Amino acid sequence: KRNGGLLMALLQISEPGASPEPHQKRLAVGIDLGTTNSLVATVRNSIAVVLNDEDGHPLLPSIVRYAGEDRVEVGYAAQLQQAKDPKNTIVSVKRYMGRGLKDVAYAENAPYDFVDAPGGVGMLQLRTRAGVKSPVEVSAAILRELRARAEATLFGKETGELYGAVITVPAYFDDAQRQATKDAAKLAGLNVMRLLNEPTAAAIAYGLDNGAEGIYAVFDLGGGTFDISILRLTKGVFEVLSTGGDS
Repeated sequence: KRNGGLLMALLQISEPGASPEPHQKRLAVGIDLGTTNSLVATVRNSIAVVLNDEDGHPLLPSIVRYAGEDRVEVGYAAQLQQAKDPKNTIVSVKRYMGRGLKDVAYAENAPYDFVDAPGGVGMLQLRTRAGVKSPVEVSAAILRELRARAEATLFGKETGELYGAVITVPAYFDDAQRQATKDAAKLAGLNVMRLLNEPTAAAIAYGLDNGAEGIYAVFDLGGGTFDISILRLTKGVFEVLSTGGDS
């Protein structure tokens, strides 16, 4: 939702030795994989535009329900069954990305049947009627839905695949959480061009990358966590000095 200004510049970056084909059409998107809701956007005429679903909804509830062995519901359909089938309806999966059971103090209040990693080392998993699922697999289902929405909107009846995606993550995400996000995107068939810190994305959307310098506080009143990040901006380069938040 806040990455549009960066995507065009990213598309101009060529890997060493690579020679893009002339007039090759490459389409990328920005994805906000949120705790409560997610969305996908792209750039049209230098303006970031959020892509709606077929019913006109810009948001996708970050909810996945395993309705059967081979049946997965994502978004509003899953949300409708949350109260009736809480054990198989996973919400706020972002909280579990890259985390072990011992790292998640609030897990004991969740309705899920958790499976701890062997020896307590590694990412927790969740037992559902479709089998044991990792937070990466659950997040991939959300990303897969966003990818399908983007391709349906951008390509229509034509056949096409996205060139890549920029995905925002909290500034406080550690290496394990960031890697889990990349793994989920790969599982969803997305090429991750970059993970972008959420406060940096907000600062870019506000235009602070256009010559502004100084120290800024960015508040993120999100659905899962209320975060604050302190950024230093020098010559168009953002440095995250400090982060805080309460999940």
